[in-house]
Amino acid sequence: MQFSRFGEKFNQYSGITQLMDDLNDGLRTPGAIMLGGGNPAPIPAMLDYFRQASEAMLANGELVAALTNYDGPQGNDRFVSALAKLLKQTYGWDISEKNISLTNGSQSGFFSLFNLFAGQQPDGSHKKVLLPLAPEYIGYGDAGIDEDIFVSYRPEIEILENGLFKYYVDFEQLTVDDSIAAICASRPTNPTGNVLTDEEIRKLDKLARQHNIPLILDNAYGLPFPNIIFEDVEPFWNENTILCMSLSKLGLPGVRCGIVIASEAITAAMTNMNGIISLAPSGVGPTYAAHMIEQGDLLTLSSNVIKPFYKHKAQRAVELLQQAITDTRFRIHKPEGAIFLWLWFDELPITTMELYQRLKARGVLIVPGEYFFIGQEDEWEHAHQCLRMNYVQNDDMMQKGIAVIAEEVAKAYQQA
Repeated sequence: MQFSRFGEKFNQYSGITQLMDDLNDGLRTPGAIMLGGGNPAPIPAMLDYFRQASEAMLANGELVAALTNYDGPQGNDRFVSALAKLLKQTYGWDISEKNISLTNGSQSGFFSLFNLFAGQQPDGSHKKVLLPLAPEYIGYGDAGIDEDIFVSYRPEIEILENGLFKYYVDFEQLTVDDSIAAICASRPTNPTGNVLTDEEIRKLDKLARQHNIPLILDNAYGLPFPNIIFEDVEPFWNENTILCMSLSKLGLPGVRCGIVIASEAITAAMTNMNGIISLAPSGVGPTYAAHMIEQGDLLTLSSNVIKPFYKHKAQRAVELLQQAITDTRFRIHKPEGAIFLWLWFDELPITTMELYQRLKARGVLIVPGEYFFIGQEDEWEHAHQCLRMNYVQNDDMMQKGIAVIAEEVAKAYQQA
């Protein structure tokens, strides 16, 4: 049997596949400590809300209708219209239902977007997506039909007090030329919890407009929902911006609903791709989200339940880590959003890939940092000294996992 070039490429075992395999295996392995994958926390108030919403929608027939009918390839009309109205009223954006398309999860949305712009062009040239700051989301790495569709730059690193640090875009080294098809950044950033400042976003927008390319913002954790963002920043969108959102971190990862907010031309392209690839996006998640908007609950729950829950969890995780690991070479990226902490073990004598294997053998699942430095031309020691830790587990499990991390890191430093 012979696979095509497409088949050969996507038959590779990638970082995101490993992450999801670990997540799946860990959820089914008694005693496993899940500090790796991106599954959101089971927030009791949100679980109760979804149960009540399910009962109400089952009683009025909405849930059964969502399960038994196709939506159009753009996505559920009711949700798309409700979301456009919400964003226009909340932020004053010049937006309508013609600016929104849905996908079967944001991962498939980014696959479509990246291949819409990057790779081999009609004139035979090859273009790439610029990631202005690496580390970036692991799921981007293998999303190109063509090889080598990303280029990224090392960040500036600011050392902060209390064992923290922060990344910034290094605009002095950032280069945008005719080889760049789009600029893409996550905000808050997965894996680091970094939030690009308003000034950084404005500069990236200016660069994108100057070169007539789109600015893609991955807003899976951001404003206005699920609002897992702890910095005082402004939401951003205009006709040249592609804002990507998700229902996953509201607590609904199983419904697989991604949201793309863009120009009418890009919405039309995404709609056509949906029709060809999957007929239509799922209507189940949008039905829940439309219900939440119509009840006035979506933004309230995001601000009053989801955000404070994760902010408290992040602060507690930092506290536990700093109590357990007192080596001065250990630093944590300032937690500004998302559901992860980014840990930096400077001068670590083993790679975090090796550390990942040692921890996995002890039942603790994290994600090694190497996977997140996508599109880097040169090796960087820092890339082998970092790991991503999910902080959504309960206190007891988190303390046990952190204790194991502390032991293995101490062993590695001692064995050097």
